[in-house]
Amino acid sequence: MEAETLALAQEIDFSMWALFARATIVVKLVMLMLMIASFWSWSIIIQKLIMYRKARREGEKFDQQFWSGEPLDELFEEIGTEPDGHAQRIFASGMMEWRRSHKGDGGMIAGATARIDRSMDVAIAKESEGLQRGLPVLATVGSTAPFVGLFGTVWGIMHAFIGIAQEQNTNLAVVAPGIAEALLATGLGLLAAIPAVIFYNKLSADADRIVASYEAFADEFATILSRQLDS
Repeated sequence: MEAETLALAQEIDFSMWALFARATIVVKLVMLMLMIASFWSWSIIIQKLIMYRKARREGEKFDQQFWSGEPLDELFEEIGTEPDGHAQRIFASGMMEWRRSHKGDGGMIAGATARIDRSMDVAIAKESEGLQRGLPVLATVGSTAPFVGLFGTVWGIMHAFIGIAQEQNTNLAVVAPGIAEALLATGLGLLAAIPAVIFYNKLSADADRIVASYEAFADEFATILSRQLDS
């Protein structure tokens, strides 16, 4: 009897596709949701890694330009009012407010420093929003995917036990396929959640560091403009 059971078990296809094909419609939907969530997470991860690397390079390049000794007005004319770089947009917002604060006689409108600070703060907030866009998706996938997979597993095991009761048979050839199909859902849930959690923490820290560098630049730039106003 044991030899016959083992022979039947060996004939069962336990490949990923076969397990998916034999699963119930509910478990299939769960697996599809988890696979879509995994692909979505990886697309965000790759996009953000490229974006943050580009932002760091742009920031380093602009930092060299800013501290090269070139007059600020000439640097502003060079990059324009709508530059492509993140740090450049913060600089441009401060310079535009600086120029708007000049009177026709060459004097400055009162409260120029505060307005320049607010203008750059708004620009930093916009850049921060762009850098962090998509990260909540990673957090959601990381926190919910294991539970979605567990739901698929519970449903699959319940269906497997119902099949066992109907067959009145508890040998390996009857039990193994249903359990394997059910556990595949949990495996896919973990496969989606683990990278999402790891890269969410990494990318969040990277975004915070980039935004902190923008805030430090804005403070330095505001100090330079304030010094010119006082002089």
